[in-house]
Amino acid sequence: MPTADDLLNAAADHDARDPLRGWRDEFYVVDPDLAYLDGNSLGMPPKRTLERVDRLMRDEWAGGLIRSWDHWLDMPQRVGDQLAPLIGADAGEVAVHDSTTINLYQLIRAALRLRPERSVVAIDPGDFPTDRYIVDSIAAADGLTVRAGFDRLDDVAVVVRSMIDYRTAEITDIVAETARAHAAGALVVWDLSHAAGLHPVGLHDAGAQLAVGCTYKFLNGGPGAPAFTYVAADLISQLDEPFHGWFAQTDQFAMGPNFLPREDIGRMLAGTPGMLSLVAAQCGIEVTSEAGIEAIRAKSIELGRFALECCDALGLDTSTPRDDARRGGHLCVNHPDARELVPRLNAEHKVLADFREPDVIRLGCSPLTTRFTDVARATVAVAELSS
Repeated sequence: MPTADDLLNAAADHDARDPLRGWRDEFYVVDPDLAYLDGNSLGMPPKRTLERVDRLMRDEWAGGLIRSWDHWLDMPQRVGDQLAPLIGADAGEVAVHDSTTINLYQLIRAALRLRPERSVVAIDPGDFPTDRYIVDSIAAADGLTVRAGFDRLDDVAVVVRSMIDYRTAEITDIVAETARAHAAGALVVWDLSHAAGLHPVGLHDAGAQLAVGCTYKFLNGGPGAPAFTYVAADLISQLDEPFHGWFAQTDQFAMGPNFLPREDIGRMLAGTPGMLSLVAAQCGIEVTSEAGIEAIRAKSIELGRFALECCDALGLDTSTPRDDARRGGHLCVNHPDARELVPRLNAEHKVLADFREPDVIRLGCSPLTTRFTDVARATVAVAELSS
């Protein structure tokens, strides 16, 4: 059985052979000795982000003032076009705007209007809180029924699902599940928050029509970075989203009395975009695009395999899937004292992870910044604190 030293030596070998190891230099790393395993909650800042935001503030805001809106207005769509290939979408199908919560509300409401004869929304009761809370609030306001789980879909209007489970990292087969929902007459809104920037996703290949996701996890867009909305091209003009904000108006500056929604993905916009956070999100998307989503996914698989090997060698319990095709970008270590161990990992071992109810130590492996050595140090530290 490998010892802790064996695992650390194996990790060093993996790091030396890692084809993506140079990409960590693209990020601003304050403490190189910190094992940062929370990039699936907040990614590290790319160096270019600091430079680009500073330039926007000095040159475009301070220097250009109101004149800069001549090239800011269409930023949500332009950044969406940059993001689209990373999730298997086409240009013109993605906008980067607002928050995941807002965008999820928009899409669920819009999807429900396309299925007025049905009154059931289906969601996993263990899904991410925002998703569940939004579904519950819409259902309460409209007198709809919320169904826990997806066994029966024949009367469901909208299915709301996360592609990757935020606790266990299990990947849902979006090809099979999208097809099953569509065959039952339901629309699916996919939450890609733990998939975008990590997994190629393949929205078109899956036949997916609606999706949302954030840009501050694996896309390294920064705290509070705007989320994104995806709508398949042939569905865009059919959607009546609920906000009717002026950025979605066909002739935005006519200031007319009536709302006429745009025919493109811009109809999903609401109010004025936050340019500082939007340009930060753009930088993270650029870095991911340049590194290549397939290469990122390949390293994610290797990080997961190695993390599971470490758990096995150290006797740690994990519920993260062992099948590469079913495992996302983090490792779930189950421990009855997880809540107490997470702060100790940081204080005593310089390992930054997070806790999830009820007993999960979540070790996020962000391929562009996470080293195999970080994974080995983290699992060894958990084992030492558990002994």
